[in-house]
Amino acid sequence: MSRLSTPLALAALLSLAACNGSGDASKTAAAALPDVALPDLSLSTLQAVTKELSSDAFEGRAPGTAGEEKTVAYIIKQYEAAGLKPGNNGSWTQDVPLVEITAKNATPLTFTGGKTPVTAQYASDYVAFSYRVQPKTEVKDSDVVFVGYGINAPEKGWNDYAGLDVKGKTVVVLVNDPDWQTKEAKGEFNGRAMTYYGRWSYKYEEAARQGAAAVLIVHDTEPAAYGWNVVESSNTGTQYLAESKNGGADQTLANGWIQLPKAKELFASAGQDFDKLREAAKKKGFKPVALTGVKANFGFDNQISKKMSRNVIGILPGTKRPNEYVLYTGHWDHLGRCTPVAGDDICNGAVDNASGIAGLVTMAEAYKKAGAPDRSVVFLAVTAEESGLLGSKYYAENPVFPLAQTVGGVNMDALNAIGPTKDIVVVGRGKSELDAYVAKLAQLEKRVIKDEPTPEKGFYYRSDHFSFAKLGVPMFNFGSGDDLINGGIEAGKKAAEDYEKNRYHAPGDEYDAITNWDGMIADLRLYYAAGRMLAMTDAWPNWVKGDEFRAARDKSRSAAQK
Repeated sequence: MSRLSTPLALAALLSLAACNGSGDASKTAAAALPDVALPDLSLSTLQAVTKELSSDAFEGRAPGTAGEEKTVAYIIKQYEAAGLKPGNNGSWTQDVPLVEITAKNATPLTFTGGKTPVTAQYASDYVAFSYRVQPKTEVKDSDVVFVGYGINAPEKGWNDYAGLDVKGKTVVVLVNDPDWQTKEAKGEFNGRAMTYYGRWSYKYEEAARQGAAAVLIVHDTEPAAYGWNVVESSNTGTQYLAESKNGGADQTLANGWIQLPKAKELFASAGQDFDKLREAAKKKGFKPVALTGVKANFGFDNQISKKMSRNVIGILPGTKRPNEYVLYTGHWDHLGRCTPVAGDDICNGAVDNASGIAGLVTMAEAYKKAGAPDRSVVFLAVTAEESGLLGSKYYAENPVFPLAQTVGGVNMDALNAIGPTKDIVVVGRGKSELDAYVAKLAQLEKRVIKDEPTPEKGFYYRSDHFSFAKLGVPMFNFGSGDDLINGGIEAGKKAAEDYEKNRYHAPGDEYDAITNWDGMIADLRLYYAAGRMLAMTDAWPNWVKGDEFRAARDKSRSAAQK
């Protein structure tokens, strides 16, 4: 295996490549990385694990249910059979304390005080839930204020809450970033490429920091990146929270979404033009607009219980540097029982993400067969991704293996079920020195690297790699694009859109709906090679200078080297 003699030399090449992802520097850096042999991966293992985990017997794999018990036991069994060792000091699992909250008996959301009363029905027009651990949520006679995109970004000189006291008030916010319609990934908020400020989770966090009683995000399919069906199925069932000492007292009373037509009706009742205000909110200096006289009222009961969920951890110890770690991650959970479709109320999550856990097992087998690499390889199946990346967040903040000694990793969330493609799409391309590794992979597989086609959907912030990135660990987030070997781009986009519309976060995401496994195997080969390269080099990839996660990595590595 060819390797540079020093990690500093490789790091220099990687840094250069990250700044110029398609030139000679990228090719040079890729050539300097370790050569790895692509394995023969077991299709039968991939299919068998996916089929089992997505069967009705697992009831949608919701945390804290009988489905979790079966899931965790099954993953441990598969890890043992694959030749891994328990990854948490002799245990296969890491406890993750959660609070389970289910909204019950929700009232309609009513707005009074305008020209005409406006009523929104629960589930069909609005959804809401609470992050406060209390038996009842009631928002009563709450003043309503439109705060644009609900962003407070001091480093950009942008504050949609400037001069506003929102204590006791309900804030209405827009989803995504102000410049999401920009054609290029350039601008105040990276244009089409969504930043974390555009994510629903940020909107809730900032509203809470501002002291709002409630926050309602206006749902619009294009900037949200999914239809109302996804919002409804994801938010009307049981929600899971990380257990906190104050029981969520620092959170809003209620977080929710409201349908776009109903929001327009509300604004018209208040004598405001929603479309004009939405346009105005795109510009720096936008001032919040009170819907004068309008009061919001709604409420629901909270069924509460504390649950101990679990991450499952297996490890293949390294042969030369066992105290340096490469991560493979994937979430085992899904939505459990959800909004019924044709009488079926189990969201089985075959692609999302039984396929990713099956990928972990399949690669564990391949690693064991090929022999352990220089560094240790950790196979981490995390809980509660669908509830806000809670399992990966808990591990990242309470790591079994120090993050300062974690080289990087690969996250697998919903493998490619549409078929092998000619291209590789990198989510977050240009952010880290891992770009050079992807260049090497593209050479191995004779595939073309493309930028993310839908950066406005914010995929970089929607899966478990983000929990590690925030704390400095570079994580791969890449996979097949839409340019199918059989059918091209048009067929690829059609297949991806069909999954998102008909099966994503719905009961239709079942094993029998997967008709093409070749794309999954093709991507698993890339994921294997990416992790193997990380595990066979002595370099420590970093984020490029100026990236939002660079400071955390520099700090942790500096401490580790003292």
